[in-house]
Amino acid sequence: MSTITTVANWTITASGDNATFTHASAGAYWAPRVWSGRGLAIADGDLAAFDKALGEVMKLPVYWLARGRRRDAAAGDPAVWSQPRYDPEDEFVYLSGPCRTGQATAGYRPASDFVIDLVHLRGLRVRIAAYRATSSCL
Repeated sequence: MSTITTVANWTITASGDNATFTHASAGAYWAPRVWSGRGLAIADGDLAAFDKALGEVMKLPVYWLARGRRRDAAAGDPAVWSQPRYDPEDEFVYLSGPCRTGQATAGYRPASDFVIDLVHLRGLRVRIAAYRATSSCL
């Protein structure tokens, strides 16, 4: 597994068709939260950097090679992710979708890193960009 990009507090590595996202605040309150196999939560203040990190990965050949290997016409479809939901109590933005860790735990838990199939990055980025565009208008 090699580092493919670093953006702000994010380091992204890739292996095969998977991207592993690692956040600098691993273990701290603002670390990403993952319900393995069900969803992801990112601190609202870190969402812009995460969005940028997704965009940087999508520019790289590793992303396009993974997309080319997936013959599924729905690869990258935003429908695999829910609409983002902001929780004002903890200041995190939650999305249901295909995000996972190596631990099978119930509920959202801080994660030092998490994995998303490269083909699902486009759909996640579409959801986050739409959320950011509408939340900045409020």
